[in-house]
Amino acid sequence: MSEFAGLTWRFVGPYRGGRVMAVAGHPTSRRVFYFGTSGGGVWKTENGGETWRNISDGFFRRASVGAIAVADANPNVIYVGMGECGLRSNVTHGDGVYRSDDGGETWTHLGLAATQNIARIRIHPRDPDLVYVAAFGHRFGPNDERGVYRSRDGGASWQRILFRDAKTGAIDLSLDPKNPNVLYAAMWDAQIYPWRHVTSGPGSALFKTVDGGDSWTELSTNPGFPTGIKGRIGVSASPARPGRVWATVDAAQGGIYRSDDGGTNWTWLNDDRNFQVRPWYFGHILADPQDPDVVYVVNLEL
Repeated sequence: MSEFAGLTWRFVGPYRGGRVMAVAGHPTSRRVFYFGTSGGGVWKTENGGETWRNISDGFFRRASVGAIAVADANPNVIYVGMGECGLRSNVTHGDGVYRSDDGGETWTHLGLAATQNIARIRIHPRDPDLVYVAAFGHRFGPNDERGVYRSRDGGASWQRILFRDAKTGAIDLSLDPKNPNVLYAAMWDAQIYPWRHVTSGPGSALFKTVDGGDSWTELSTNPGFPTGIKGRIGVSASPARPGRVWATVDAAQGGIYRSDDGGTNWTWLNDDRNFQVRPWYFGHILADPQDPDVVYVVNLEL
């Protein structure tokens, strides 16, 4: 866009090694951000990145972070899901979910340790105690503690509300902010072996709930969605237009897809392979919160 033509990116720190898999911003304080690293916990800035400080040391039992979410209804409430979810050999696992009620000054462990790797956390926009977790699970072998979990009591107890099989985990989760009973969940059938990476399988699919997770419908068998074996799927519901959903899909007919009727029908928009470079590692798509025609795809480039 022309209004952004004069802007350039600059590095705001901190000077550190490793990868960042989770980023979240404060909903009203525009200079407060959090990020989670592959091996260094959670960091916070209160001045737009001029300085950062670690806020998880002394509380977390693991260092690898997969997801961060800040509650819109109470920004002092933060949830962190442990264990990064990029499919690579040199990774470590997490130990479940942590919560802070004071903006990251102190933390409480909430369980789900056996999920090992958590890809996404979504919080109800009006209820900070209603939270959803997309758990990918064990990347080196099957395990049953995979899928989508829900807590209605701030993480004191958890209910698994979507499960595919012991080889398929939840890799993305999008909540419609205009109707938070509507969520989209991407499931991924993938595993690392010592001699190869399996990045697609019959379990990979896209699901939707319209009742807050009590029941789910598969969308990836609907008209227009790519057929056959699929890999990683990224999904994002548009906050700017009800019913519009974006997806980036790793498949033989992979690329960028869009639905304008809540996933009932899909249109294949773009098959540019630049959006599918290392799809087992990226696979992120983000709908603009205000313009329904603007979407961001995160891969080797933004």
